Amino acid sequence: MLRSLFMEGEEIDMTKEIQIGLLGYGTVGTGVVKILENNYEHLKIKVGAPIKIKKILVRTPSKMRSALTDAKIVTDINEILDDDDIKIVVELMGGETPAKDYMLEALKRGKHVVTANKDVMSKYGKELFDQAELSHVDLLFEASVGGGIPIIRPLKQCLATNNISEVMGIINGTTNYMLTKMTNEGMDFDTVLAEAQAKGYAESDPTADVEGLDAARKIAILASLAFGARVTVDDAYAEGIRNIGVEDIDYAKELGYVIKLVGIAKQDDLGINVRVHPLLLPKDHPLASVNDVFNAIFVKGDAVGETMFYGRGAGEMPTASAVTADILDVARDIVHGSSSRILCTCYNDKPTYPIEQSVSAYYIRLLVEDKPGVLAAIAGVLGEENVSICSVVQKLKVDHHTELVLITYPVKDEGVKKALKVINEMPIVDKVCNVIRVEQKEQA
Repeated sequence: MLRSLFMEGEEIDMTKEIQIGLLGYGTVGTGVVKILENNYEHLKIKVGAPIKIKKILVRTPSKMRSALTDAKIVTDINEILDDDDIKIVVELMGGETPAKDYMLEALKRGKHVVTANKDVMSKYGKELFDQAELSHVDLLFEASVGGGIPIIRPLKQCLATNNISEVMGIINGTTNYMLTKMTNEGMDFDTVLAEAQAKGYAESDPTADVEGLDAARKIAILASLAFGARVTVDDAYAEGIRNIGVEDIDYAKELGYVIKLVGIAKQDDLGINVRVHPLLLPKDHPLASVNDVFNAIFVKGDAVGETMFYGRGAGEMPTASAVTADILDVARDIVHGSSSRILCTCYNDKPTYPIEQSVSAYYIRLLVEDKPGVLAAIAGVLGEENVSICSVVQKLKVDHHTELVLITYPVKDEGVKKALKVINEMPIVDKVCNVIRVEQKEQA
């Protein structure tokens, strides 16, 4: 007789099948079916009961890519919601509508919900958690950030005794792939975007990725968990990589940096600051070596110190791995008639503050007239806003213009913006080519 791993001598009840309603049968849904079907016996031992997908909701049955399961294919959500035998609803449709409504209704019906939906969780998490609490059911969402990387559970449980001061991460595989190609092969933005689309790493409409919106949703979720505060995607500043040129990448290399699109969440005396933007990372920073489609999340806690979670941030099987792990946890709770899950942890009413109040060092690339006194004039304008220059790179360009690159000391965002507005109107300045924030190097 097979035995459970929970308790020595506890026998599995082979008749107590835990049935699932799966919403969506796309890439990740297919991966979930594969894992549950291929590991059926193995998972049965771990849970203490068999897990079975009973019904799958799809929009267009004729577009199904495969028939890996004998589950019933349905097009009406009520066939799942009205089925009392279905205890777990797994939402993998994506997008806000109708996914949010389906999840909310499932929770109201007393069904546990597992989701990978960052759009819904970053915007409507509180509403869903409140309903899960009322219904005494689980709401798990490990796959909503970082694909197969365990990060939601570590923040909620493993690092729960820490006072976390910062979470920063590379949490969008598309842009990381693009920046890696631009850095290693000298490709420009348009060329590498076309390649990423051809390989399936970027959507035909890449806006959510390249404008930082996808990463903003994810960092909002992580900030809520890390700081115990209600942070939504609307609180997060988002800036993408469209303006990153080969010149910027080359200058970054020369100065000892790598450019990455990074999501950052910090808490300090002002409150919580959440943002996504390109960042010059020192080459020895742990995130600087995270390349291609890989993701990584770097966490600073008062007890644990610095720790990093690394792996594939998307894809069929990595994301399905996270989804099925959540299914496993819910199924265990069902078997034992209890819930050990930590639901909403947003007990802190600490406010968020805007990007203008954030502090960072800056990389500023300018095209200026090649004549004496230009640098001094620009430095004077910066100084009026308390912006100090840390280093300068100057290279002669054609037509009597010089490309000037400045790295500043840390300063408030609003000070840099005010100074650049004046600098951009100076007759000696042809163009402010780019402005990118800089993560300071550790002092020796």
